[in-house]
Amino acid sequence: MKANKRIIITGIITILIVAFIGAYRLPYYIYKPGTADALDPFVEIDGSYESDGDMHLVTVRGGQATPLQWLLAQVRPYHEILPLEEVRPQGISEEDYFHAQLQLMESSQEAAKVVAYEAAGRDITVDYNGVFVVNVLDGMPAEEQLQSGDEILKANDQAVEESSDLVNYVESLNEGDEVNLTIKRDDETLTKTIKVSPFPDQPDKVGVGISLVTDRAVEVNPEAKIKSGDIGGPSAGLMFSLEMFDQLTEQDYSKGYEIAGTGEIDYEGNVGRIGGINKKVVAADKDGCDIFFAPNENGTENSNYEVAKKAAEDIGTEMKVVPVDTFQDAVDYLEKLPEKSA
Repeated sequence: MKANKRIIITGIITILIVAFIGAYRLPYYIYKPGTADALDPFVEIDGSYESDGDMHLVTVRGGQATPLQWLLAQVRPYHEILPLEEVRPQGISEEDYFHAQLQLMESSQEAAKVVAYEAAGRDITVDYNGVFVVNVLDGMPAEEQLQSGDEILKANDQAVEESSDLVNYVESLNEGDEVNLTIKRDDETLTKTIKVSPFPDQPDKVGVGISLVTDRAVEVNPEAKIKSGDIGGPSAGLMFSLEMFDQLTEQDYSKGYEIAGTGEIDYEGNVGRIGGINKKVVAADKDGCDIFFAPNENGTENSNYEVAKKAAEDIGTEMKVVPVDTFQDAVDYLEKLPEKSA
């Protein structure tokens, strides 16, 4: 009887330990290489041209760590462990963070569409419908003044049509300066006076502590439909723009190659820095890509390109890592490529 009781207790303890190791969530986040998916199934354009190769969207997988995942990440290459507060700011729920990442992806696709259609000489119309607060950072001056969903109308009586209007204006101010923001909340127009202060993790940069999104209505001809599911973040902008451009032009810019890359893109076609690029190099190599475009950051030290090139050397890939500062840099490179031999 006592032996049976010991067996039962041992079994219960074992189950609890296994459940803890495999299911309990630690205050850490793990990033690791994801996938490099061909973008053709993600992008549908009426009357598009076919290509022999593919443009690839490269992802980094991430999630809150269990004890088992934390232990494995200690020994697996290109697995990065970060404190949870460095990934998701304190006060921001997982749902809000995920929603913000999807909004960033949507904005990135919109910028990519504008860049691609303008480069291809196709019909495009852009209407601006306002700038909205996505998140308010804890501990920053806007915390008690603004909230998610507020529409920013003016900054010190200057009209705000795009998020960059406000960002650039606030960055031109000094610590302690005040900015009067005219906002619309529900059906009410309000004025909020907010002091500018340094960011806790970037003391050389000032702001009020909000993230913004510009609501634009972009109409294009021919129509484009983009499906990215639950993939979030802005880093696929460059590759979406190249995929749409390739579909819109009779010339096959892929030339039979499997082309991957990453980089946030703005409405002028500039390619910006992203995180986790070494993991994306690993993912692209694993999925057999030939070329990988990386943000060059105008040649700055430790740029995305430099990190990507080092990762490519470390894993011994034959994939070519190519530095780009703009969408046009990538197009110019592809134009000069010879057709891929069979």
